[in-house]
Amino acid sequence: MRRSYPQDPSSSGGMSGGHSFTHEMIENENDHLVNALSGKVAALKSLSIDIGDEVRSQNTILRDMDSDFDNTGGLLGSSMKRVKNMAKAGHNRWMCYMILFIVLVFFIVYYIVKWRSN
Repeated sequence: MRRSYPQDPSSSGGMSGGHSFTHEMIENENDHLVNALSGKVAALKSLSIDIGDEVRSQNTILRDMDSDFDNTGGLLGSSMKRVKNMAKAGHNRWMCYMILFIVLVFFIVYYIVKWRSN
């Protein structure tokens, strides 16, 4: 990109005085722009490092959650298998007791939550 700069008033339009003045101005502006650009590059580098650290930390959390869900799935599967075995065994009164117990616990928890909110 070509920029026009004012000529040095002491020069008579020749290359000797005016050229060095404009060359100095261009060099100063280039140095200023290089410093600004290096600051921006440093900020981008820091930001990309922070993003990489965050991605690694989130991946670790996701792996831990996946492991926890697998463990919970196994636990629920074995519990459901026991409930099915109990239902097949013909112990219907135990099933009724369990359902009544669950309903009772639900209502107790409901009233505790309702009582605390008032």
